[in-house]
Amino acid sequence: MKPSELQPHELMQIVADFFESQKIHYRIVGSLASMVYGEPRFTNDIDIVAELQLEDIPALCAAFPAPDYYLSEIAAHDAIVKRFQFNILHPSSGLKVDLIIPSDSEFNRTEAGRIRRIAIEGDKSAWFGSPEGVLVNKLVFFQLGGGVSDKHLRDIVGMIKLLQDKLDREYVAKWAMKLGVSDEWLLVQKRVDEAKL
Repeated sequence: MKPSELQPHELMQIVADFFESQKIHYRIVGSLASMVYGEPRFTNDIDIVAELQLEDIPALCAAFPAPDYYLSEIAAHDAIVKRFQFNILHPSSGLKVDLIIPSDSEFNRTEAGRIRRIAIEGDKSAWFGSPEGVLVNKLVFFQLGGGVSDKHLRDIVGMIKLLQDKLDREYVAKWAMKLGVSDEWLLVQKRVDEAKL
């Protein structure tokens, strides 16, 4: 396969395989996870929460070398120290991996214990964040974006439609309240109810 022909799920697998070979805890979140749990849509971004340490940087840089990838060692170092995020770019395909270093919060600790092994696209499989955790994070990002972009709400509605009673709504409501996104959760539920009319 030519590098330019890489699909999002294929790059996801490459990164997931690296983490597993290095015994680094990770979980796929964001749009790719919401598509697995909900309805498909196009995305160039692969969001991965990864418990990377400074000592993991040399192996990470070696696994994703130029010119096939762009990865800033300085950005990786800063993100790990500041508990933020950095990117791995795959220029020939236009794909981007956002590696999110989790903060030591109650929500992140809880979600780390709720990961699910999911197979996608044939023989590919990886650890994904729970559907409830993915949903709550999308509520947070929708709020942070000032409610301007509808994509997060569309993703959430798609997940609810597909998961139905399999979704732990009490868990979602609890964390929506704790993280200050209860209004956004109510808005989503209203949309789902209206869609049933």
